[in-house]
Amino acid sequence: MNGYAKGSLALFVARVFSGLNVNVLGYLLPLWIAPLSCVSLRLSFGAAVFWVVSIFAKPENVPLRDKIKLIALGSLGIFGYMSLYALSISYTTPVNFAIFNAMQPLWVVIVSSVVYRESVDYRKLLGLAVGFAGALLCILSEPSSGTASDPLLGNMLAIAASVIYAIYLVLSARMVGHLSSITILRYTFTSGAVLSLLLLSVVGLHAPLFDKPELVPMLLLAFVLIFPTVVTYFLIPIGLKYLKSTVVALYGYVTLIVAAAVSFITGVDRFEPVVLLSLLLIGLSIYLVSGKE
Repeated sequence: MNGYAKGSLALFVARVFSGLNVNVLGYLLPLWIAPLSCVSLRLSFGAAVFWVVSIFAKPENVPLRDKIKLIALGSLGIFGYMSLYALSISYTTPVNFAIFNAMQPLWVVIVSSVVYRESVDYRKLLGLAVGFAGALLCILSEPSSGTASDPLLGNMLAIAASVIYAIYLVLSARMVGHLSSITILRYTFTSGAVLSLLLLSVVGLHAPLFDKPELVPMLLLAFVLIFPTVVTYFLIPIGLKYLKSTVVALYGYVTLIVAAAVSFITGVDRFEPVVLLSLLLIGLSIYLVSGKE
């Protein structure tokens, strides 16, 4: 299997788990576990797993400058993204979150042009404009409902999460070439876990599923910890190693498809024409932005 195929397979599997995760967290948050409590649990579990795995990996010398970058990436990119993600899911629908998550290629282009001075042609500018139009349509069109307590707030948080993750993709892509995946994950998850636990010590743990354990919530939490947390984040650096960051972000569309399919099948969300229109506009924008990659 060549590098492109290996990276594509890794990202496809990772994004399928991510799509399922959107719906699972929509079920768990905030009824069974508070957003920050869930984030702290995910980061702590992930950090512990990656440190154990690193015992069996080849020792790697990490320069101090890279350690500082990884700690910053963990604090901003991992903790920041997971926190905004969890808060967003608490207020909006899984499909809406997945729509804004799929906008990552647009943010990757913007971040790359700002940080690394990459050129942006007219085609990409048109794509950005179309994508923002689709996002604005989705933000302004949905009133509060039984499945979304505050869609406007949730959608804005989803956009912020998408931007933060795009920054993480662009910056971490530059580190994958000279550091192993397990080293990157060990440092980023540990710094994110430390920050989350410090905040948790202030606000306190709130997780009703531990007070009166029930089988379904506990199994779903176990799924979140093992697959979307450990397996997914282990696979993403593989994709970053072989594919451009914009292409990596494009796989967010797999997350959207899986999340939408599960939401409609289970009846968690209902099909709305405006959702389809927003989806088509964002899909067109991604095509315009990434067509020349």
